[in-house]
Amino acid sequence: MTHSHKAHINRIGVAVPAHDVHDGFLAHARALLDNERTARLFDRAARRSGIAHRFSHMPVAEAGAPAVDATGFYRYGDFPTTAQRMEQYVPQALTLAEQAIAKLELGKDIAAVTHLIVASCTGFSAPGLDLQLVWRLGLSPQVERQLIGFMGCSAAIPALRAAHHIVRAQPDARVLVVNVEICTLHFQATADLETMLSFLLFGDGCAAALVTAEAQGIALEDFRSVIIPQTDDLITWTIGDQGFEMFLSGQVPGRITQALRQEAGRSDDGGILRGEGTQSIDLWAVHAGGRSILDAVEVGLALPSAALEHSRAILNDFGNMSSATIMFVLQRMLQTARQKERGMAMAFGPGMVAETARFSMAA
Repeated sequence: MTHSHKAHINRIGVAVPAHDVHDGFLAHARALLDNERTARLFDRAARRSGIAHRFSHMPVAEAGAPAVDATGFYRYGDFPTTAQRMEQYVPQALTLAEQAIAKLELGKDIAAVTHLIVASCTGFSAPGLDLQLVWRLGLSPQVERQLIGFMGCSAAIPALRAAHHIVRAQPDARVLVVNVEICTLHFQATADLETMLSFLLFGDGCAAALVTAEAQGIALEDFRSVIIPQTDDLITWTIGDQGFEMFLSGQVPGRITQALRQEAGRSDDGGILRGEGTQSIDLWAVHAGGRSILDAVEVGLALPSAALEHSRAILNDFGNMSSATIMFVLQRMLQTARQKERGMAMAFGPGMVAETARFSMAA
Protein backbone atom coordinates (compact mmCIF):
# COMPACT_ATOMS: atom_id res chain seq x y z
CA MET A 1 0.00 0.00 0.00
CA THR A 2 1.47 3.36 -1.01
CA HIS A 3 1.87 6.00 1.65
CA SER A 4 1.17 9.67 1.21
CA HIS A 5 2.01 12.85 3.11
CA LYS A 6 -1.77 13.20 3.59
CA ALA A 7 -3.96 11.55 6.19
CA HIS A 8 -6.64 9.26 4.75
CA ILE A 9 -9.82 7.88 6.22
CA ASN A 10 -9.25 4.29 5.10
CA ARG A 11 -12.43 2.78 6.53
CA ILE A 12 -15.58 3.86 8.38
CA GLY A 13 -17.79 1.54 10.42
CA VAL A 14 -21.19 2.64 11.74
CA ALA A 15 -23.66 1.25 14.26
CA VAL A 16 -27.02 2.13 15.76
CA PRO A 17 -28.95 0.37 18.55
CA ALA A 18 -31.67 -2.18 17.81
CA HIS A 19 -34.81 -0.15 18.51
CA ASP A 20 -36.37 2.10 15.84
CA VAL A 21 -38.21 4.57 18.06
CA HIS A 22 -39.27 7.39 15.74
CA ASP A 23 -42.94 6.52 15.17
CA GLY A 24 -43.48 5.35 18.74
CA PHE A 25 -41.92 8.53 20.11
CA LEU A 26 -44.41 10.71 18.24
CA ALA A 27 -47.38 9.38 20.21
CA HIS A 28 -45.65 10.00 23.56
CA ALA A 29 -44.55 13.48 22.52
CA ARG A 30 -48.17 14.37 21.73
CA ALA A 31 -49.22 13.13 25.18
CA LEU A 32 -46.71 15.46 26.85
CA LEU A 33 -47.80 18.53 24.87
CA ASP A 34 -50.55 20.23 26.82
CA ASN A 35 -53.03 21.35 24.16
CA GLU A 36 -54.49 20.30 20.84
CA ARG A 37 -53.11 23.26 18.87
CA THR A 38 -49.54 22.55 20.01
CA ALA A 39 -49.98 18.87 19.20
CA ARG A 40 -51.19 19.76 15.68
CA LEU A 41 -48.15 21.98 15.11
CA PHE A 42 -45.93 19.16 16.34
CA ASP A 43 -47.59 16.67 13.96
CA ARG A 44 -47.08 19.06 11.05
CA ALA A 45 -43.39 19.46 11.90
CA ALA A 46 -43.01 15.68 12.22
CA ARG A 47 -44.47 15.14 8.76
CA ARG A 48 -42.08 17.71 7.28
CA SER A 49 -39.01 16.63 9.25
CA GLY A 50 -37.45 14.43 6.57
CA ILE A 51 -36.95 11.75 9.25
CA ALA A 52 -38.50 8.27 9.05
CA HIS A 53 -36.29 6.34 11.50
CA ARG A 54 -34.33 7.04 14.68
CA PHE A 55 -32.74 4.47 16.93
CA SER A 56 -32.38 4.12 20.70
CA HIS A 57 -30.97 1.60 23.13
CA MET A 58 -34.41 1.76 24.83
CA PRO A 59 -37.54 0.40 23.12
CA VAL A 60 -40.55 2.72 23.08
CA ALA A 61 -43.56 1.73 25.17
CA GLU A 62 -47.02 1.54 23.65
CA ALA A 63 -49.10 4.72 23.72
CA GLY A 64 -50.88 5.07 27.07
CA ALA A 65 -48.20 3.15 29.01
CA PRO A 66 -46.97 4.63 32.32
CA ALA A 67 -43.54 5.32 30.80
CA VAL A 68 -42.25 6.57 27.47
CA ASP A 69 -39.96 3.56 27.08
CA ALA A 70 -40.62 -0.13 27.68
CA THR A 71 -37.88 -0.36 30.35
CA GLY A 72 -39.59 2.24 32.56
CA PHE A 73 -36.59 4.60 32.52
CA TYR A 74 -38.72 7.59 31.46
CA ARG A 75 -41.64 7.10 33.82
CA TYR A 76 -44.24 9.87 33.58
CA GLY A 77 -43.91 12.18 36.57
CA ASP A 78 -40.55 10.68 37.55
CA PHE A 79 -37.94 11.23 34.85
CA PRO A 80 -34.39 10.12 35.76
CA THR A 81 -31.67 12.30 37.27
CA THR A 82 -28.47 13.17 35.44
CA ALA A 83 -26.60 10.62 37.57
CA GLN A 84 -29.02 7.86 36.53
CA ARG A 85 -28.60 8.84 32.89
CA MET A 86 -24.80 8.73 33.18
CA GLU A 87 -25.03 5.21 34.65
CA GLN A 88 -26.71 4.22 31.38
CA TYR A 89 -24.28 6.18 29.19
CA VAL A 90 -21.19 4.24 30.21
CA PRO A 91 -22.26 0.71 29.13
CA GLN A 92 -24.42 1.86 26.19
CA ALA A 93 -21.70 4.03 24.65
CA LEU A 94 -19.13 1.25 25.05
CA THR A 95 -21.41 -1.36 23.45
CA LEU A 96 -22.23 0.87 20.48
CA ALA A 97 -18.58 1.86 20.02
CA GLU A 98 -17.51 -1.78 19.99
CA GLN A 99 -20.13 -2.56 17.32
CA ALA A 100 -18.97 0.29 15.07
CA ILE A 101 -15.29 -0.64 15.51
CA ALA A 102 -16.08 -4.28 14.66
CA LYS A 103 -17.47 -3.06 11.30
CA LEU A 104 -13.95 -1.83 10.44
CA GLU A 105 -12.94 -5.52 10.28
CA LEU A 106 -9.44 -4.80 11.54
CA GLY A 107 -8.94 -8.26 13.02
CA LYS A 108 -5.47 -8.62 14.52
CA ASP A 109 -4.49 -5.25 13.04
CA ILE A 110 -6.39 -3.62 15.91
CA ALA A 111 -3.23 -4.16 17.99
CA ALA A 112 -1.33 -1.85 15.61
CA VAL A 113 -3.51 1.18 16.54
CA THR A 114 -1.17 3.88 17.88
CA HIS A 115 -3.69 6.63 18.71
CA LEU A 116 -7.30 6.67 19.90
CA ILE A 117 -9.54 9.75 19.59
CA VAL A 118 -13.02 9.61 21.12
CA ALA A 119 -15.57 12.38 20.55
CA SER A 120 -18.85 12.53 22.48
CA CYS A 121 -21.11 15.18 23.98
CA THR A 122 -23.82 13.02 25.53
CA GLY A 123 -21.99 11.57 28.53
CA PHE A 124 -19.08 11.76 30.91
CA SER A 125 -17.21 9.17 32.96
CA ALA A 126 -13.73 8.63 34.31
CA PRO A 127 -11.97 6.35 33.57
CA GLY A 128 -13.49 7.39 30.26
CA LEU A 129 -14.70 5.63 27.16
CA ASP A 130 -11.18 5.91 25.73
CA LEU A 131 -9.71 3.75 28.50
CA GLN A 132 -12.65 1.36 28.47
CA LEU A 133 -12.03 0.78 24.74
CA VAL A 134 -8.30 0.20 25.35
CA TRP A 135 -9.15 -2.52 27.85
CA ARG A 136 -12.01 -4.08 25.88
CA LEU A 137 -10.25 -4.09 22.48
CA GLY A 138 -6.86 -5.15 23.79
CA LEU A 139 -5.10 -2.04 22.52
CA SER A 140 -1.52 -1.33 23.54
CA PRO A 141 -1.25 0.24 27.00
CA GLN A 142 1.02 2.82 25.30
CA VAL A 143 -1.73 3.94 22.89
CA GLU A 144 -2.04 7.74 22.88
CA ARG A 145 -5.55 8.82 23.82
CA GLN A 146 -7.50 12.01 23.24
CA LEU A 147 -11.05 12.87 24.33
CA ILE A 148 -13.03 15.54 22.48
CA GLY A 149 -15.96 16.41 24.69
CA PHE A 150 -19.01 18.63 24.56
CA MET A 151 -18.37 20.18 21.14
CA GLY A 152 -21.84 19.11 20.02
CA CYS A 153 -22.80 18.14 16.50
CA SER A 154 -19.64 19.58 14.94
CA ALA A 155 -17.16 17.43 16.93
CA ALA A 156 -16.43 14.84 14.22
CA ILE A 157 -14.47 17.37 12.18
CA PRO A 158 -12.17 18.47 15.04
CA ALA A 159 -11.66 14.74 15.73
CA LEU A 160 -10.62 14.15 12.12
CA ARG A 161 -8.46 17.29 12.25
CA ALA A 162 -6.62 15.90 15.27
CA ALA A 163 -6.08 12.60 13.42
CA HIS A 164 -4.87 14.55 10.35
CA HIS A 165 -2.27 16.40 12.43
CA ILE A 166 -1.09 13.18 14.09
CA VAL A 167 -0.60 11.37 10.78
CA ARG A 168 1.15 14.38 9.23
CA ALA A 169 3.56 14.41 12.20
CA GLN A 170 3.93 10.62 12.44
CA PRO A 171 3.39 8.98 9.02
CA ASP A 172 3.37 5.47 10.55
CA ALA A 173 0.54 6.36 12.97
CA ARG A 174 -2.69 4.37 12.86
CA VAL A 175 -5.42 6.48 14.42
CA LEU A 176 -8.77 5.07 15.54
CA VAL A 177 -11.41 7.84 15.66
CA VAL A 178 -14.70 7.09 17.45
CA ASN A 179 -17.75 9.38 17.52
CA VAL A 180 -20.40 7.98 19.83
CA GLU A 181 -23.58 9.69 20.97
CA ILE A 182 -26.40 8.34 23.14
CA CYS A 183 -28.72 11.26 22.45
CA THR A 184 -31.90 9.55 23.64
CA LEU A 185 -30.55 9.61 27.22
CA HIS A 186 -31.48 13.28 27.44
CA PHE A 187 -35.21 13.29 26.77
CA GLN A 188 -37.04 15.79 28.99
CA ALA A 189 -40.62 15.98 30.21
CA THR A 190 -41.76 19.22 28.60
CA ALA A 191 -44.86 20.86 27.16
CA ASP A 192 -42.73 23.41 25.27
CA LEU A 193 -43.14 22.94 21.52
CA GLU A 194 -39.68 24.20 20.51
CA THR A 195 -37.98 21.89 22.99
CA MET A 196 -40.07 18.91 21.92
CA LEU A 197 -39.24 19.61 18.27
CA SER A 198 -35.54 19.30 19.12
CA PHE A 199 -36.22 15.84 20.60
CA LEU A 200 -37.93 14.93 17.33
CA LEU A 201 -34.52 15.13 15.62
CA PHE A 202 -32.16 13.04 17.72
CA GLY A 203 -31.22 9.37 17.80
CA ASP A 204 -28.33 7.24 19.05
CA GLY A 205 -25.43 6.30 16.80
CA CYS A 206 -21.72 5.62 16.58
CA ALA A 207 -19.12 5.84 13.83
CA ALA A 208 -15.56 4.53 13.95
CA ALA A 209 -12.88 5.41 11.43
CA LEU A 210 -9.31 4.31 10.76
CA VAL A 211 -7.07 7.21 9.70
CA THR A 212 -3.56 6.52 8.36
CA ALA A 213 -1.14 7.74 5.69
CA GLU A 214 -2.10 4.82 3.41
CA ALA A 215 -3.45 6.32 0.18
CA GLN A 216 -6.81 4.60 0.33
CA GLY A 217 -10.33 5.93 0.97
CA ILE A 218 -10.86 9.63 1.69
CA ALA A 219 -7.83 11.96 1.57
CA LEU A 220 -8.09 14.77 4.10
CA GLU A 221 -6.89 17.98 2.45
CA ASP A 222 -7.32 20.84 4.91
CA PHE A 223 -9.60 22.22 7.63
CA ARG A 224 -11.17 25.53 8.48
CA SER A 225 -13.40 26.77 11.31
CA VAL A 226 -15.72 29.76 11.13
CA ILE A 227 -17.39 31.20 14.21
CA ILE A 228 -20.59 32.99 13.19
CA PRO A 229 -20.64 36.23 15.22
CA GLN A 230 -23.35 37.00 17.79
CA THR A 231 -24.87 33.52 17.68
CA ASP A 232 -23.53 32.09 20.96
CA ASP A 233 -27.03 31.77 22.46
CA LEU A 234 -28.66 30.00 19.48
CA ILE A 235 -27.41 26.46 20.19
CA THR A 236 -26.77 25.58 23.83
CA TRP A 237 -26.17 22.29 25.61
CA THR A 238 -26.11 22.58 29.39
CA ILE A 239 -25.98 20.05 32.21
CA GLY A 240 -29.19 20.08 34.21
CA ASP A 241 -30.37 18.03 37.16
CA GLN A 242 -32.45 15.82 34.84
CA GLY A 243 -30.07 15.22 31.97
CA PHE A 244 -28.40 17.60 29.55
CA GLU A 245 -30.68 20.38 28.32
CA MET A 246 -30.74 21.25 24.62
CA PHE A 247 -31.76 24.63 23.29
CA LEU A 248 -31.97 24.94 19.51
CA SER A 249 -33.23 28.33 18.39
CA GLY A 250 -35.53 28.65 15.41
CA GLN A 251 -33.11 31.34 14.18
CA VAL A 252 -30.34 28.79 13.46
CA PRO A 253 -31.25 27.97 9.82
CA GLY A 254 -31.58 31.65 8.88
CA ARG A 255 -28.21 32.53 10.39
CA ILE A 256 -26.58 29.60 8.57
CA THR A 257 -28.07 30.73 5.25
CA GLN A 258 -26.92 34.30 5.86
CA ALA A 259 -23.36 33.26 6.84
CA LEU A 260 -22.99 30.88 3.90
CA ARG A 261 -24.25 33.49 1.43
CA GLN A 262 -21.46 35.76 2.68
CA GLU A 263 -18.92 32.93 2.34
CA ALA A 264 -20.10 32.08 -1.19
CA GLY A 265 -19.69 35.73 -2.18
CA ARG A 266 -16.04 35.92 -1.10
CA SER A 267 -13.38 35.94 -3.79
CA ASP A 268 -10.38 35.80 -1.43
CA ASP A 269 -8.87 32.57 -0.10
CA GLY A 270 -9.76 33.30 3.53
CA GLY A 271 -13.25 31.77 3.52
CA ILE A 272 -14.32 28.15 3.74
CA LEU A 273 -14.49 27.91 -0.06
CA ARG A 274 -10.95 29.40 -0.38
CA GLY A 275 -12.19 31.71 -3.13
CA GLU A 276 -12.84 28.76 -5.44
CA GLY A 277 -16.63 28.81 -5.44
CA THR A 278 -18.99 25.88 -5.05
CA GLN A 279 -18.32 24.59 -8.58
CA SER A 280 -14.94 23.22 -7.39
CA ILE A 281 -16.73 20.78 -5.03
CA ASP A 282 -18.21 17.50 -6.33
CA LEU A 283 -19.35 16.05 -2.99
CA TRP A 284 -21.10 17.82 -0.11
CA ALA A 285 -20.93 15.95 3.21
CA VAL A 286 -23.11 18.20 5.37
CA HIS A 287 -24.10 17.28 8.92
CA ALA A 288 -27.73 16.16 8.78
CA GLY A 289 -28.81 18.29 11.73
CA GLY A 290 -32.37 18.54 10.49
CA ARG A 291 -34.23 19.26 7.29
CA SER A 292 -34.19 23.02 7.94
CA ILE A 293 -30.39 22.93 8.43
CA LEU A 294 -29.86 21.12 5.12
CA ASP A 295 -32.26 23.49 3.37
CA ALA A 296 -30.31 26.42 4.84
CA VAL A 297 -27.02 25.11 3.44
CA GLU A 298 -28.58 24.41 0.05
CA VAL A 299 -30.05 27.91 -0.18
CA GLY A 300 -27.05 29.71 1.33
CA LEU A 301 -24.59 28.16 -1.14
CA ALA A 302 -27.11 28.01 -4.03
CA LEU A 303 -26.50 24.28 -4.46
CA PRO A 304 -28.45 22.05 -6.86
CA SER A 305 -31.15 19.99 -5.16
CA ALA A 306 -29.22 16.71 -5.57
CA ALA A 307 -26.08 18.07 -3.86
CA LEU A 308 -27.15 17.03 -0.35
CA GLU A 309 -28.73 13.68 -1.28
CA HIS A 310 -26.39 11.68 0.98
CA SER A 311 -27.06 13.96 3.96
CA ARG A 312 -30.82 13.83 3.39
CA ALA A 313 -30.72 10.03 3.14
CA ILE A 314 -28.87 9.77 6.46
CA LEU A 315 -31.36 12.17 8.09
CA ASN A 316 -34.25 10.04 6.80
CA ASP A 317 -32.72 6.74 7.93
CA PHE A 318 -31.21 7.71 11.30
CA GLY A 319 -32.13 11.27 12.32
CA ASN A 320 -29.53 13.54 13.90
CA MET A 321 -26.96 11.49 15.87
CA SER A 322 -24.99 14.59 16.88
CA SER A 323 -21.25 14.20 16.16
CA ALA A 324 -21.58 10.73 14.58
CA THR A 325 -23.92 11.93 11.81
CA ILE A 326 -21.46 13.40 9.34
CA MET A 327 -19.35 10.24 9.54
CA PHE A 328 -22.42 8.26 8.40
CA VAL A 329 -22.60 10.62 5.40
CA LEU A 330 -18.89 10.10 4.64
CA GLN A 331 -19.34 6.34 4.95
CA ARG A 332 -21.98 6.45 2.20
CA MET A 333 -19.59 8.44 0.04
CA LEU A 334 -16.84 5.88 0.61
CA GLN A 335 -19.17 3.28 -0.90
CA THR A 336 -20.39 5.33 -3.88
CA ALA A 337 -18.05 8.21 -4.81
CA ARG A 338 -15.60 8.08 -7.72
CA GLN A 339 -11.83 8.43 -7.50
CA LYS A 340 -10.48 12.01 -7.51
CA GLU A 341 -13.86 13.61 -6.75
CA ARG A 342 -13.37 16.60 -4.44
CA GLY A 343 -15.51 17.12 -1.39
CA MET A 344 -16.42 19.49 1.43
CA ALA A 345 -17.48 18.29 4.88
CA MET A 346 -19.39 20.78 7.01
CA ALA A 347 -20.96 20.55 10.46
CA PHE A 348 -22.46 23.13 12.81
CA GLY A 349 -22.28 23.24 16.59
CA PRO A 350 -22.60 25.47 19.65
CA GLY A 351 -20.76 28.72 19.20
CA MET A 352 -22.33 28.94 16.62
CA VAL A 353 -19.47 27.40 14.68
CA ALA A 354 -19.13 25.87 11.24
CA GLU A 355 -16.38 23.24 11.18
CA THR A 356 -15.27 22.36 7.66
CA ALA A 357 -12.85 20.01 5.94
CA ARG A 358 -11.92 19.64 2.29
CA PHE A 359 -11.28 16.12 1.06
CA SER A 360 -10.83 14.08 -2.09
CA MET A 361 -11.55 10.47 -2.96
CA ALA A 362 -8.43 8.33 -3.21
CA ALA A 363 -8.17 4.81 -4.68
